[in-house]
Amino acid sequence: MDCFRFSGLHETSANPYELLVQAATLIPIWHYLLGFLITSFVFLHIYFDFHFLQGIFNGSRGYPVDLTYNSDSHTAAWFPSVMFSMAAVTYQRELFRLSDGGTIALDWAVSSYVLPKDDTTPIVVVLPGLTSDSQSSYIRHLAFNKAKMGWNVVISNHRELGGVPITSDLVYNCGWTNDIHEVCNRLHHKHPKAPLFLIGTSIDVSADIEYVLGANILVKYLGEDGDNAPVSGAAAISNPWDFLIGDIFIRRTLLQKFYDKALTLGL
Repeated sequence: MDCFRFSGLHETSANPYELLVQAATLIPIWHYLLGFLITSFVFLHIYFDFHFLQGIFNGSRGYPVDLTYNSDSHTAAWFPSVMFSMAAVTYQRELFRLSDGGTIALDWAVSSYVLPKDDTTPIVVVLPGLTSDSQSSYIRHLAFNKAKMGWNVVISNHRELGGVPITSDLVYNCGWTNDIHEVCNRLHHKHPKAPLFLIGTSIDVSADIEYVLGANILVKYLGEDGDNAPVSGAAAISNPWDFLIGDIFIRRTLLQKFYDKALTLGL
């Protein structure tokens, strides 16, 4: 009869579930706590990308980045001018009605607005950051400098921005590439001989806050359309490649939570 004994429990228990409950009570409580911690760690690491160990070893400060620079660069002088001044650029607005009924404003630098169909001058389309539009200081400087180089410049404002009313039930977001897809196809159709370039920005220097969006939309659009995109070249500035990691990081410390609040207020 000893073969039916289990940790002091006899075979006289009629209900097997009672045996399981009684056996479970014999397991030390710290075994349960350890199992819960391991399961939680694996779950959060896989599904929420919480990197606990990295955060413990580096104090949640991230990792150092090696920077290279050109000593002849004028960037150091350019940043203060962007933050505290407004470039003397004037726009001519073109309202573009999208296929879903939405409306966006295409703001052309004045010298770029009236283009002959056979013009071969490059066109550069600028995608602003999250809450930025053509009037943002850094966008105006970018447009001014590209126009001064002889390029045709157009700012593709996001839906609802730039003073354009909402005309559809869709709003813009970091994954919405339909708008830039239609803009590029339209410009290429109207000016087939003009090389088309894109600049996506995810930084608003004028507010000293990084507003993610334009660069992410740009690279996502290029990844989706590939060789079918009528684009000769593109530049993504300060692109947030992983929004999940960015969202986790921006809520880790009190200072970062203020930063997150500033982004929200900007919307």
